[in-house]
Amino acid sequence: MASRPHYKRVLLKLSGEAFAGDQGYGIEPETIQKIASELAAIHAGGAQIAIVVGGGNILRGSVGEKQGMDRAQADYMGMLATVINAMALQDALEKLDVDTRVQTAIPIPQVAEPFIRRRAIRHLEKGRVVILAGGTGNPYFTTDTASALRAVEIEADVVLMAKNGTDAVYDKDPRKHTDAQPYTNLTFEEALDKKLRVMDLTAFTHCMENNLPIIVFDMNVAGNIQRAVLGEPIGTLVERSQS
Repeated sequence: MASRPHYKRVLLKLSGEAFAGDQGYGIEPETIQKIASELAAIHAGGAQIAIVVGGGNILRGSVGEKQGMDRAQADYMGMLATVINAMALQDALEKLDVDTRVQTAIPIPQVAEPFIRRRAIRHLEKGRVVILAGGTGNPYFTTDTASALRAVEIEADVVLMAKNGTDAVYDKDPRKHTDAQPYTNLTFEEALDKKLRVMDLTAFTHCMENNLPIIVFDMNVAGNIQRAVLGEPIGTLVERSQS
């Protein structure tokens, strides 16, 4: 990255589907390698990076519930799926010589550290990438909520919502309405008033109450994560009203 990062410390939310690539499920090594290469470039540019990973490419708790599973049990299985994704991303980053730590909300000492706020911050200060897995450690909460919670805990400057095929927040669902219009900037209040789906409502409220900006963008476009970190206009920026 030729320029200095606009956001010094970022919390990047990666959906589990992002790990599946074109195959739609599981883990596609080539896709993870591309993500890792972009993260390595951002890291080399001086940004401190924490990442919350989803697990929808393997198992999503809400889907398990629809298939007849107990919701809490399914959610815990989904948390374990995020650990698998985190380990895969760690492996790809370390192959690029990026020092990386995985921390989990549920203890799995054989493969990762437990999430400890001060330790996570210290890793970031030492230039390590921190991958945060296991969601919040509690059923019924999404990884969106985990992203907002961890971002506030580690004192991140922004939450980067890297979407899989969605390039912004729209005034209506672009998959159903051809005249849907994207927003470049929104205030938290506008998003609430217009009932726009930026992220899980619990997560969104947490960001709003802690004045934590959110950038929604499409991660499938090469270089978009870097552009977001550099502060270039991309996707939709949601922040507190300046007035």
